[in-house]
Amino acid sequence: MEPMKPMKPMEPMKPMQPMAPMQPMQSDNGWWPEGLSNPSSTGAQNDLQYAFFQQQRRLVIRQGGAVQQYDTGELAISGVGQSQSGAGAGANPVFSTAQGEVALSSLRKVG
Repeated sequence: MEPMKPMKPMEPMKPMQPMAPMQPMQSDNGWWPEGLSNPSSTGAQNDLQYAFFQQQRRLVIRQGGAVQQYDTGELAISGVGQSQSGAGAGANPVFSTAQGEVALSSLRKVG
């Protein structure tokens, strides 16, 4: 049996290197129209997708490949639900806000 060799002394730590500067988050150049960025909330249900842009007060809906914008005024949209009655998937979407549920049909189309 060989005798144990003594442990090597620890080497000094290397100095820390500065972190690379953080890059701004790349906005998701998603399916919504150009000029809208950083949605406050997004979601999808069945054939309907939505993106809410609080700063621009816009709700953008994509359904069946068509994209439509709506003016949300002071509303802050946080979710979507859909009535099970009506014609086809995505009929009668209703959006959750701090003021309660708001029907898409009650919002004014823009653009």
